[in-house]
Amino acid sequence: MDQGSIARILKQVSGGEDEIQQLQKALLDYLDENTETDASLVFSRKFYIAQWFRDTTMETEKAIKSQKDEDSSEGTHHAKDVETTGQIMHRAESRKKFLRSIIKTAPSQFSTLKMNSDTVDYEDSCLIVRYLASMRPFAQSFDIYLTQ
Repeated sequence: MDQGSIARILKQVSGGEDEIQQLQKALLDYLDENTETDASLVFSRKFYIAQWFRDTTMETEKAIKSQKDEDSSEGTHHAKDVETTGQIMHRAESRKKFLRSIIKTAPSQFSTLKMNSDTVDYEDSCLIVRYLASMRPFAQSFDIYLTQ
């Protein structure tokens, strides 16, 4: 991954959200801008929103399950684990809120909320997709699957 380009995109996008959310917003803006030239981008945009929402839900469920498993096996509460789970839950809720706001916004209204149209081009959008895909659980554990 070209970390320099990712940093440049994040600097151009600038926002209060976390890095993943900024990249998601940049990619959704790019897809929204180019739907007139390629109708399949409408489907791609909806697919990414649905997939990210699902990923966030799965991450939350895993955090809750791991917390319950640790509590039942050890019988004690670790403040550090609770804090980590709380942070995961907070981050997941903020991502879900962001994705819900994108879903509820009509395409015509979304164009007024866009960033500069020259922020992300085709190459940058490909890089964002590769970077976000590398953050998914399967991509992170791909070496384990190959070894097995």
